[in-house]
Amino acid sequence: CGMARLSLTSSVDSILLGIPRQVLSVSMEPKYQCQQCKEVLRKPFQAQCGHRFCVSCFKQLTSCGPIPCEACRAEGIFEVDLSMLNFCEAFPDNAARREIDSLPAKCPNEGCSWTGTLKDYEVQHEGRCEFERVKCEACQMFILLTDKDRHNERECEARTLNCKYCKVSFSFKDIKAHDEICQKFPIQCKDCGKKKIPREKFPEHSKSCAKSKSACQFSEIGCRAVVDNGKQHEHEQTSITEHLRLMLAVLSSVRLHSDGPGEWQEDSGLGLYRGPEDAAPPGVHAAAHNVAGGPSVQQKMTALENIVCVLNREVERTALRLEALTRQHQLDQEKIENLSNKVRQLERTLTMRDLQLAESEQALRELQFCTYDGVFVWKISDFSRRRQDALAGRSPAMFSPAFYSSKYGYKMCLRLYLNGDGTGRGTHLSLFFVVMRGKYDALLKWPFSQKVTLMLLDQNNREHIIDAFRPDISSTSFQRPISEMNIASGCPLFCPLAKLAGKSSYLRDDTIFIKAIVDLTGL
Repeated sequence: CGMARLSLTSSVDSILLGIPRQVLSVSMEPKYQCQQCKEVLRKPFQAQCGHRFCVSCFKQLTSCGPIPCEACRAEGIFEVDLSMLNFCEAFPDNAARREIDSLPAKCPNEGCSWTGTLKDYEVQHEGRCEFERVKCEACQMFILLTDKDRHNERECEARTLNCKYCKVSFSFKDIKAHDEICQKFPIQCKDCGKKKIPREKFPEHSKSCAKSKSACQFSEIGCRAVVDNGKQHEHEQTSITEHLRLMLAVLSSVRLHSDGPGEWQEDSGLGLYRGPEDAAPPGVHAAAHNVAGGPSVQQKMTALENIVCVLNREVERTALRLEALTRQHQLDQEKIENLSNKVRQLERTLTMRDLQLAESEQALRELQFCTYDGVFVWKISDFSRRRQDALAGRSPAMFSPAFYSSKYGYKMCLRLYLNGDGTGRGTHLSLFFVVMRGKYDALLKWPFSQKVTLMLLDQNNREHIIDAFRPDISSTSFQRPISEMNIASGCPLFCPLAKLAGKSSYLRDDTIFIKAIVDLTGL
């Protein structure tokens, strides 16, 4: 129990669910399916009853102790002693894991053309695909993984920004409206041209700005001059006579109101007192009104009602205009949505065409190098770069194009590890022979039992490196394939890497040649 517990908890994949079945390039067989998550088994564990589970699914199921196996109940084979899922009784199913690792896989993300084995998918591609879509935590949109940083910084409508003036946080859609009221926002004075005046200090600046204009302080009694703040004192000095005349007119109006007969008359919408023989200017009447009294309350109410009616009509016109603009905005949004849908549809169509083109190119390449006589020569160029990729773990293995024993015969390929595999890792080239699923397997003799000869060709035609073997007919590697390809079998110590160093006759112009010969005797 202690060993099983250690294996479960120490696994890197103990928190991951099964591999999505869309990753498989072939239909999924029931034996590769997790009984809990129904996806492809990830690091399979086998329970005492024989059913298999992903390591994370089994850990979750048994976290509170042994429980009955629901798969046994569903199949009608439940036994009290055997059908309990027990944390201590489970064990890693390495045989199933090796079979699953060798299954052909493809990337399920739209637009990605990656293919390989399921093991390669887990190690090299899962979580790294540039076409993978992730959900933005702020706006809940699905975006490409490669665009996540740019989306968070520049495109997300729900991203949070700090006002660069007052440092308060706002959502992106509110930041522009905030600029209109931010008290720290810089404003330029139109009068003196001074820039970067905080909005909170602009009223104070307006009062002290030498070039800002304001009304004369004697405007209440009729002075209509508007002068620069810096010239107010000069204006008062040069207009003393005029200001005194206006003051005299106001005092005379007040005296007439107190001593002589007169009546209230309308003047420009304001109730102003006029004596029988007096005809003072409008500014004087306004000052006299402030001092001596005003029109009746009823007259003021009527004036206010008229103002309210005008404002109501303006509000109604604005509301109608706003409604029309809203309807137009909705129509525009619908057009934009329709166009966006068409663009997305065209993008999906283009992606499918790209995938079809990639598949056609792959098929054409296979036909270009394909042979039908059991003899195949594999030219591997760019050897140095491929070797560095193998050393770095980016591409440890590579497959040759398929070749056949005859037009309707066995389908086969080679698998090469440029940095070795198993006992040859780091010291040898490892070369393996792979039996693939073909169209005419039902007509062939199984298991595959033909002698296989593998060669690294000496480009001086002197001393080829040769290794040959007869298949072990009890091995699953040579049974009739049930998936795209069987488990590879061959020579992990095929050729020491030292023979490829320096001026090697096996490596010329950064290219090596590998030859495979299948003995057709008895076919």
